[in-house]
Amino acid sequence: MADDAAAAEVSVPERTTIPSGDDSVWADVSPLLESACKDLRDGELIHGDNFNLFAAMSALEIMDPKMDSGIVCKYYSIDEAIENGAAPVPISINKTVDVQCTIDIVDHLLACEATWHKGHSLAQTVFSCIYLLRPDRTSSHALLHSYCRVIRATCKAVISVVSDARTHEEDDLFTMAYGLPLDGDGDEKCLSLLNAVEETISRQLRACKAPSSRRRVLEDMEPLQTNLDLEEGYCKALLCRLRFRKHFYHVLTSMRRPQGRGLELARKHIATCISELDCIYRSSDFLRSSACGTTEDGIEDRTTASGCQPIGFDASLNCRLSAPTPPRAIKILSWKKAIEYFVKLLHDLDILCSYSLDPSLEGVLQFVVQFQKSQPDLVARAHLQLLLVQDGKLYGRDSMFAVITRAAVLPEVAKNHDVQKNEYFLQLGQLVINMLKILCTNAAWQRRKLGKMLQDWRVIYVQLELAFRKEFGEVSSIPEDENVCVKIFQHILLWVEEQTYWIASRFLILGFELELYSPSEYCMVYWYIYVVLIKLSEKTHLKMAAKNDMGKRKGKKKRDSPKDVAREYRIPPAVLFLQCQICLAEGLTMMLAALRNEHMILQSRNPFNTEQERFIQHFELLQKACIPDHVSFHSFRESTTYARLSTLVMYNYFKDAQRIAKEAKSSFSNDPDKLAELRKIEQVAEHNSIALNVISRDSEAVGS
Repeated sequence: MADDAAAAEVSVPERTTIPSGDDSVWADVSPLLESACKDLRDGELIHGDNFNLFAAMSALEIMDPKMDSGIVCKYYSIDEAIENGAAPVPISINKTVDVQCTIDIVDHLLACEATWHKGHSLAQTVFSCIYLLRPDRTSSHALLHSYCRVIRATCKAVISVVSDARTHEEDDLFTMAYGLPLDGDGDEKCLSLLNAVEETISRQLRACKAPSSRRRVLEDMEPLQTNLDLEEGYCKALLCRLRFRKHFYHVLTSMRRPQGRGLELARKHIATCISELDCIYRSSDFLRSSACGTTEDGIEDRTTASGCQPIGFDASLNCRLSAPTPPRAIKILSWKKAIEYFVKLLHDLDILCSYSLDPSLEGVLQFVVQFQKSQPDLVARAHLQLLLVQDGKLYGRDSMFAVITRAAVLPEVAKNHDVQKNEYFLQLGQLVINMLKILCTNAAWQRRKLGKMLQDWRVIYVQLELAFRKEFGEVSSIPEDENVCVKIFQHILLWVEEQTYWIASRFLILGFELELYSPSEYCMVYWYIYVVLIKLSEKTHLKMAAKNDMGKRKGKKKRDSPKDVAREYRIPPAVLFLQCQICLAEGLTMMLAALRNEHMILQSRNPFNTEQERFIQHFELLQKACIPDHVSFHSFRESTTYARLSTLVMYNYFKDAQRIAKEAKSSFSNDPDKLAELRKIEQVAEHNSIALNVISRDSEAVGS
C-alpha cells in the first residue's frame, strides 16, 4: 500500500478539518474521491487518521441491496402499500383479469412456501404477500380470503411440527414468526370456507361441461369471469389448487395424531395431493395461452404458471417493519421447482406413513438410515422424529426400557422389572431418545452430534458396570432369585457396547456422504471402519449367542440331535452381513496400502499437516471415547506398512466378501433393503477383485 506517495500526488481542493462532536460540520468529499479514483492503482487504499481498514470492515454498508434493507424498499408501511394500490380488493373490475391474478397469487404463494421450507425466513417468503398481512381486507373476495386463511393455518401447522421436533437447529430462521399475523380470527374454520368456495366452483364446472346449459350458466349462477370459452379451463385450474391446499392441510393434521393413528388416512390425502399437483402442472399451458398480463422473461425462473408477475407481494416490506427480519435479498424458487419440491416432500411423507412401526430398535435404526438416503428436507425429518418419539416413548406406545430390553434380546417379562427405576437405566433411556432425534437431523448436524454422543455412551457403560458390581459383587455369589436382575444387567451392558460401535460406524460412514475425506485419506478411513466393524461384529455375535443360550435353557432339552447342533453353530445373519462389510473394508485398506507402499499411486505431500495430524483430526472424537480400545495412528501404520500386492492376490479379501454376501442373501429374502446392500457389496467386491488382479499382473510385467 503506497500511502504517502499516492497521497502526495493527489491534487484536491483545500478543505477545513471536520471536528468531532455534536456540532460537527460536514463537507462534500466528492472531489477527493473522484481524484483518488483516477490516481489510485489496484491494491491501494486511501484513508484518514480516523478511518482505517478495520473501521471500514466494521462499518454498516449502505446503498447495497444485499445489506441495506432501506435501499430496495418501495413502501415504508403496509398502509402506504395498500394506499398505492399494491394489493387491491377486488384485484380488478374485469372478472377475467381478477381470476387470472388470483391464480398468479396462489402460484406465487406456493413458490414462496417451498422457498420457506428450504430454510429462508417466513417474513421474506410467504408473508411477503400483503393480503396475508391484512387478513380482514380480503373478506369480500371469497376465493382469495379462503385461500389466505388456509395458507396461514398451514404455516402454523408446519411451524408447530418443526418446533416440537426441534430439528430446526440447522435452519434457525424457519420457526421465527417475526410478529406476523399467523393467528387470524376464524382461521380454525379455514377448511369450511375453502369447501364452500370449492363447491361453488365445482357447480360452475359441471354447468360448463353440459353442452346445452351454457346460457343457463349466466341465468342460474354467476360465472367466475365473463369469457365463457375460458370458464372451464379457469374452473379446473382453480379447483386443483384449492383441493391440493385442502388435502395438504389434512396430511399435516392427520400425521400429528398420536401413536401413528392417522398415518393410513394421511396416505390417502397424500395420494390426492400428488394427483392434484399433476393437474396444477398441466394447467400451465392453458394459463400461459390465456394470460393477458406481462410475462416474465425467463420461463424457468417464473414463479407462476402463467408467467405473469403476481400482484400483492413486496419482499422488502417486512425488512423495514420487523427488526429481526434478515436484510439480505433472497431468490424465490421457480413455480416448477416448487412443484417438484412438494412432490418429493409428499413422497417422503408417504414413506413415513407406510412404515410398519417396527417395535424393534434395530428395525427403527435401519428404517431411519434408509430414509435419510433420499435426503429428505426439514419438514419430512421433523415428522419422522415426532413419529418415533412421542411423550418419551417409541411411537408413544413403548417405554424406552421396554425398547432397550427387546434390543438386548431379554425375555418379555424383563420390561416390567423394577430395575428400570435405576437412575442409570433412566439415563440410558434418555440417551436412546437423543440418538433417535439426532438421526433425524441433516447429515452434517447428525455426524457432529453422534461424534460428541459417543463419550456419553462410554460413560453410561462404565456407570452401569460399576452399579452392577456394587449391587451384586461377583457373579458366582449371586443367589438364584436375583438371577433375572443379573441377566438384565449383563445383556444390557453387552447391548450398550454393541450400540456404541454402531454409532461409531454411522459416524464414519457419514464422512463419505459429506465428502469429508480426501482420496489420500481413504486408506486410514477404511482401516478405522474395519476395526470398528470387527468390534461391532464381536458384540453382535455375543448378543445372539446369549439369546440362543436363553432359548436353549428354556427348551430344557436333554439331548440335542445332530441337526440341532448344526443349527446352533450357524452364524447369525446379522453377523454374516457385518462380515461382508469387514472383508470389503479390510480389502480396500490393504489394497490402498499396498499401492502406496509399492509407489504405484502418487502421494502428494500436504504442506499444512502430516498424515498423523490428519488421522487425529478425523478420528479425535472416536479416540477420546476409546473406540476401539488401544487403537492409534501407530497401530494403523503397523497394520499397513508391510502390505504388498503379491500377498493380497494370494489371500483375496474381495472374494471372501462376495462369497459371504451370496451366503447371506438367503437369510434376508424378506428384507429388500438388506438385499440391495448385499448386491452393492458384491458389485464393489467384484470390481475391486478384478482391479487387483489387473494391477498385480501389470506390476509383475513391469518388474520382469
